[in-house]
Amino acid sequence: MDLNQPVGENYANPKTCFFHVLFKAAALAFYILSALFIDNFVIIFVVTVLLAALDFWVVKNVSGRILVGLRWWNEINDLGESVWRFESLDQESLARMNKKDSWLFWWTLYLAAIAWIVLGIFSLIRLQADYLLVIGVCLTLSIANIVGFTKCRKDAKKQIQQFATQTIASRVTSSIQTAFSVV
Repeated sequence: MDLNQPVGENYANPKTCFFHVLFKAAALAFYILSALFIDNFVIIFVVTVLLAALDFWVVKNVSGRILVGLRWWNEINDLGESVWRFESLDQESLARMNKKDSWLFWWTLYLAAIAWIVLGIFSLIRLQADYLLVIGVCLTLSIANIVGFTKCRKDAKKQIQQFATQTIASRVTSSIQTAFSVV
């Protein structure tokens, strides 16, 4: 192993990975450190939620597309019903996604939510109900991305399976047609 090798060289998208982690870490760090140094709840709430919202946006609209090839959104149709929409790269492009990028994406997504849950438990123990509001908003944004991308990944796998099934069925059908047309 070359010790002079740059750290980010193994990642296909080091800048995207950096920003994927940055806003999660910034929201968590600000929340934890501000409780030690700032005595104004409104400032803590606004800055922490703003950083968590930036993280939500970056993950949903940038790093999800680049690091794992997935995109999701939710719409309200004409009947007033909530409809989930999913996009993913084609099977070949998904297979070429960088494994380290994907690993970083999924693990940081889950670890950030776990960190907010742990902080929520500490706020409960310290009986700080107002800080539970901050944590609740941040946890909701984290979980929304987890649910959205998990559903999107399942939808992508289902599409790949359907494509494979259709391809096999069409080849079998054409083979049968060829066999009967020869006879």
